[in-house]
Amino acid sequence: MKRSVSFVSASLLGTLILLVISLFQTRNIWLIAEARNVSVPAVFFFGDSYGDTGNNDYIPTYSKANFPPYGRDFINHIPTGRVSNGKLMPDYFVEGLGIKDLLPPYLDPNLQDSDLITGVNFASSGSGLDNKTSQILEVIPFWKEVEYFREYKRSLIGLVGDDRAAMILSEAIYFIAIGTNDFIANYFQFPYRSSHFTISQYTDFLLQTYTSYIKELYSLNARKIGLINVPPLGCLPIERTVHYLESKGECVEKINEAASGFNEGLNAIIKQLKPVLPGLKIVSLDYYALILEFIQNPGKAGFEVTDKGCCGTGNIELGFLCNKYTPFTCADADKYLFFDSVHLSQKAYEAIASTFLGREILQLL
Repeated sequence: MKRSVSFVSASLLGTLILLVISLFQTRNIWLIAEARNVSVPAVFFFGDSYGDTGNNDYIPTYSKANFPPYGRDFINHIPTGRVSNGKLMPDYFVEGLGIKDLLPPYLDPNLQDSDLITGVNFASSGSGLDNKTSQILEVIPFWKEVEYFREYKRSLIGLVGDDRAAMILSEAIYFIAIGTNDFIANYFQFPYRSSHFTISQYTDFLLQTYTSYIKELYSLNARKIGLINVPPLGCLPIERTVHYLESKGECVEKINEAASGFNEGLNAIIKQLKPVLPGLKIVSLDYYALILEFIQNPGKAGFEVTDKGCCGTGNIELGFLCNKYTPFTCADADKYLFFDSVHLSQKAYEAIASTFLGREILQLL
């Protein structure tokens, strides 16, 4: 009898444990659903190629991706300027928040009033916080992205009036993904900055610039801001290739350390700004950690290749070097973390956006 009672007690305990686990899982599912049902009137995206949905198509630059194989898995297999085989993070953000299917580029001459009201994208592939970075790649500098937003605000007021425009702007979510090119296309590539700044000094310069732009966006009524930090830059296929002699094809430690230092600075900015900018909700979205997790545990996310891109050899192909004539391009980009030697595949962007929607973005609602 005692043994029977003990068995019943153990069985009851097990049932209770399973119930608690089930409730916890249900709560997580509910939170993700909540992120997709809360009314967010608009989304705005600023930054570089990790978010550019086509602005560079409308400026004179070589930093474009409006040709195959880019876009091969996009709607109707059309290359749109997104530097991937399909959708990017901002597209999944607006879809996940229930706003619209895609986030259009601000410079698209075919924008409709409804596009403007629900948010647009100001990001430019190749852009950086340092104006020198944008000059090197002949793209839209970050300061100009903010100026475009100022111009956009005037247009929005003209469409919906002051009161509704103020509501849209204050309730919208603003995402910024910037900093990658300042390191890999500028500091570690050319002597313009590295001959005058230590990596610590350059990082401080970038962060001071970043802070000033956040304050400017706040002055334009931005109140909910997500800062997407930079990825483990030393693990990008192109960096593994360029620095092969020192890294032997592994992640380049000194470049990852630079990225980590920048990301730590972003976290410090958030702590500094919250007390001095009333009503500001601002969070860091840990892009670095997610990509590193995919690299270290590729099977967990369904990837088979994480050290090179799908396009060509996957080691150096990028931009115009990744085209329809590039040999050896893979048949299934879903098996790859990277599509070219710098940018992620659509599958990776979808996984990252989904994680952010169920985690950090909840803090902005």
